[in-house]
Amino acid sequence: MIKAKKTIFKTLLILIALSGCKQNPENKENGNGLPRIAIAGIGIESSTFSPAQTHEEAFHARIGDSIFGRYSFFEEGSDIRKRAEWIPTLLGKSLPGGIVTREAYESMVNKTLAMLKENGPYDGLWLDIHGAMSVVGLQDAEGDLIKRIREVIGTDVLVSTSMDLHGNVSEQLAEHSDLITCYRMAPHEDALESKERSIVNLLDRLESGKGKPKYKAWIPVPILLPGEKTSTRIEPGKSLYGKIPSVADQEDIVDAAIWIGYAWADEPRNHAVVMVTGDDKEKVVTGAEKLAKAFWDVRNEFEFVAPVATLDESLKMALASSENPFIISDMGDNPTAGGAGDVTWTLQKLLKRPEFKKENGPSLIYASIPGPELIQEALKVGVGGKVSALAGAAVDNRFAPPLQLEGTVTAIKEGDRDAEVEVVVKIGSANVIVTKKRKPYHHEKDFTDLGLNPRETDIVIVKIGYLVPELYDMRKGWIMALTPGGVDQDLERLGYKNIKRPMFPLDADMLDPDLSARLIRASDEL
Repeated sequence: MIKAKKTIFKTLLILIALSGCKQNPENKENGNGLPRIAIAGIGIESSTFSPAQTHEEAFHARIGDSIFGRYSFFEEGSDIRKRAEWIPTLLGKSLPGGIVTREAYESMVNKTLAMLKENGPYDGLWLDIHGAMSVVGLQDAEGDLIKRIREVIGTDVLVSTSMDLHGNVSEQLAEHSDLITCYRMAPHEDALESKERSIVNLLDRLESGKGKPKYKAWIPVPILLPGEKTSTRIEPGKSLYGKIPSVADQEDIVDAAIWIGYAWADEPRNHAVVMVTGDDKEKVVTGAEKLAKAFWDVRNEFEFVAPVATLDESLKMALASSENPFIISDMGDNPTAGGAGDVTWTLQKLLKRPEFKKENGPSLIYASIPGPELIQEALKVGVGGKVSALAGAAVDNRFAPPLQLEGTVTAIKEGDRDAEVEVVVKIGSANVIVTKKRKPYHHEKDFTDLGLNPRETDIVIVKIGYLVPELYDMRKGWIMALTPGGVDQDLERLGYKNIKRPMFPLDADMLDPDLSARLIRASDEL
């Protein structure tokens, strides 16, 4: 009897909570007739094969109106800004890294939920995520996030989810998202354009009264490839992604998207996905199946976007080059893909080479290695001073130990959002960039601010995979070095245990999969 009363009481509490979450799709409480749209998001690409963990401060969370400053299309007076009453909550975006601690995740989620609860009701929500966030103890972080958001805002609210094409779309994320899209370019030169498209789709559906699309087709494609093999700069990625507009631009189709997925996390949701949303069932289903089949048909054609070689072979090519800069990608510990960023394996081998031991040797820039201890010494001695301190391998020491760096400080820069402090140490003919915290080097200004001129340097080595546009345009030669780390390009060496098998290319001889469209339930039918 007591147990029955407890069950009834618990049920009543749930019903009361849910009744408070019910939203009014014709909400006019703002008095101006504009839809009320919340903004939220937590974004990171996190490797479960790295020993690193990501804490809350890495997300540099923006709260409230400060979120607008992240996007040019939200400028005061812009068309998008004027078309709705926007209620920004929390937006946290981190550099790629290791798995997110449960404490960090719960803290950001609870702050988001509290603000959503306080400022509701809503007509819409724009959810800006990456899609490859791994969290300690969870197998589908973004699915968990959106489900918990739905418990606060209700199922009537129109949710538009914006993602990176290297994200993962679980069935749970697909169900709770009404509108969903991702980038169509890698490198992501269309990131802002894609985010704006996801917002315009949301506004159009609210203003027209069409609301949730009638159909959402979701097709899991059992392919798991790294971004360094699937760039849209080259074939077959270029033509594959070139097929999206022929589906997305049809009448009664809202959007179409292809997710490559994220290769360096070991969860059941890690695989490629195709989704199409719209009001015409035949077009939605046919379009999704067309894109999924096109992806599967070219699976054997994906190759690295640039030549690859061992580090020794890469250096041999670089040293033989008559033009500069020759850029080498130190791929295995790429922090832009989720590597710890502090593996010393490559730098250790570089500094042992006789070519770089003399000041008049081939000029080299190495970007970069975290070394808080060396930073502390450099701040004491200043520019021109000598330092000798350990750097690197504080997080990932599986491949090489911390490295003793001895040289002259040629530059110190403080105040960077990610690195906090950057120091250049001249060791022989090598300029080694040491940071307080890890930082990827993408732009020419990253180097010139430190007194370095990459265009006039013989060899530039960056912890990155495929080059971002600015470095790509700068290169006179380029090779991707197959180095070890948490985002090792040799997927066979990673040791997956939880992904769904069979999976191409791990199971290269697998039979053709079922690529028929799965029609996903609308969020208000869950």
